[in-house]
Amino acid sequence: MSAKQKIMLIRILLSAAAAGLLLVFPLEGLWQLLWLIPYLIAGYDVLLGAVHGVVNREVFDEEFLMAIATIGAVILGEYQEGVAVMVFFQTGELFQSIAVGKSRRSIAALMDIRPEVAHLEDENGLSDCSPEAVEPNSLILIRPGERVPLDGIVEEGTSALDTASLTGESLPREIAPGSEVLSGCVNLTGVLRVRTTRPYGESTVARILDLVENSAMKKSRSEAFITRFARVYTPAVCLAAALLAVAPPLAAMAAGHSAQWGVWIYRALSFLVISCPCALVISIPLSFFGGIGGASAKGILIKGGSDLEGLAKAGTVVFDKTGTLTQGKFSVSQLLPAEGVEPSRLLELAALAETHSDHPISRSLREAWGGDPARHTLEEVTEIAGHGVTAKVDGTAVAAGNARLIARLGLSLPEAPSSGTVVYVAQEGKYLGAVCIADLPKDGAKEAVAALRKQEVSPAVMLTGDSPAAAAPVAKALGLDRFYAGLLPQDKVNQVEALLAEKRPGKTLLFVGDGVNDAPVLTRADVGVAMGAMGSDAAIESADVVLMDDDPRKLSLAIAIARKTLTIVQQNIILALGIKALCLVFTAFGITNMWWAIFADVGVMVLAVLNAVRALRAPVSKNL
Repeated sequence: MSAKQKIMLIRILLSAAAAGLLLVFPLEGLWQLLWLIPYLIAGYDVLLGAVHGVVNREVFDEEFLMAIATIGAVILGEYQEGVAVMVFFQTGELFQSIAVGKSRRSIAALMDIRPEVAHLEDENGLSDCSPEAVEPNSLILIRPGERVPLDGIVEEGTSALDTASLTGESLPREIAPGSEVLSGCVNLTGVLRVRTTRPYGESTVARILDLVENSAMKKSRSEAFITRFARVYTPAVCLAAALLAVAPPLAAMAAGHSAQWGVWIYRALSFLVISCPCALVISIPLSFFGGIGGASAKGILIKGGSDLEGLAKAGTVVFDKTGTLTQGKFSVSQLLPAEGVEPSRLLELAALAETHSDHPISRSLREAWGGDPARHTLEEVTEIAGHGVTAKVDGTAVAAGNARLIARLGLSLPEAPSSGTVVYVAQEGKYLGAVCIADLPKDGAKEAVAALRKQEVSPAVMLTGDSPAAAAPVAKALGLDRFYAGLLPQDKVNQVEALLAEKRPGKTLLFVGDGVNDAPVLTRADVGVAMGAMGSDAAIESADVVLMDDDPRKLSLAIAIARKTLTIVQQNIILALGIKALCLVFTAFGITNMWWAIFADVGVMVLAVLNAVRALRAPVSKNL
């Protein structure tokens, strides 16, 4: 809770305590003016806001209506009413502040991908400088473990490049002389000399940071319902109250009758008390707050009421692949031994050959095998960049790698699998088979897509930086409507822009992702959803909704909670406005008195709040 929220809470408690004390000791005469103490404690800022609005010619807002209505109650001698209304109003404001007051730190979090230094190599040797100071066509040195500072072409060296910060994909990319490298990636193994092709301002990492800033500005937020409503409602009821106070007495005087100014002014002020939108001011934020609280209990963090409203109107859903729909780590998906070769033997030799490598594929082979390399003899291990590994395992020559390695050994291959990554294995010049490595779909991912379709959230689209060959089987297995592969962050933003243009009127587009590279798209989508447990800090801070346990099925539950909450909000609007409309008409004709005015205000507020509490109970999901 922020300092401002704490001060507001203290004011609410002090005002309530002072009012309670005054109720214990009933006051008469001028002593009743002591009620102004709790009234001003709770509402001085509302009164100042109303004055400020008048001065700036922005009169008709909720602060102005609250000020007029409560001042009217005080003039009528209903001090308790004035204090209660102001306390309830401030309580609603506090709830709203807590619900939507969390600031976005997406840009600050993204700064982690900004390289701090570039090692510039020239005729004077090696010098460290800022990436902004490096001109295109300069030669820079990138050591293992360092982040690539500028886009360029490799002139010397081979290495593996961690591109996760750009593509979100967990498989490192092998690079050699002539390969393009992008700023923001991490050099994993070898020393690289790179010839820069762009200045820093046009580099990939700079463009990503710029995308986040621009996306945040382009992403419009709907105005608060109360403010929009008050722009019409407030001037209407104020004008009606003024007419009620003036028109009947003037008409009576014109007809030669007694004006009865006191009666009609009393009715006008009662009219204002009834018109006070306390039920809406309290119940609507409380409904959203209840929906947000109910979602939190289910492991779904919704950052504000407008985000919950956007979820309720979901019409298109766009997923990142790795870590969102898939597990984000490589696993052995299939063994394809040659004739006469035991599958377990094929996996064992592949794992042993890869024993000394820290490559993700090597780790997946060792995990799948599960044996102890110490029980075997491993000699003459040679890692061939861009090909694979050769070694002597228990005295026999074993090779494990890609198709280029097998071709280098002069062996022919059967038809390769169409998807995933394949490790081919040979022993003593004989082909033994292939091990398929894949990033497998998450448990529940298929059910999540099916549940969204039942909720009429369609199309379901996947965007990924991975290859089409790796993306196609995932999209087919999960029942997605379409996918786009081989995308960098700016490509994902462009694709989301196109999908935003296609969406149905009145519907929103959701983007679900988990990586730093997803931050620009998360901020550009109508509602950004981050996978929280494994997701990057940048993605979580950029998102509007966070699924804390990384279960994609929680997305349909979040939408169900949002739609239930929005239904409760609509019920409260109809309840509050309907009863108030009746009471306003009755008051204008003198049928009701101040007690009805109090019921129309406080009573309806209580009924609306009780209805709003239902939002705390999340709907039951059959998918979880």
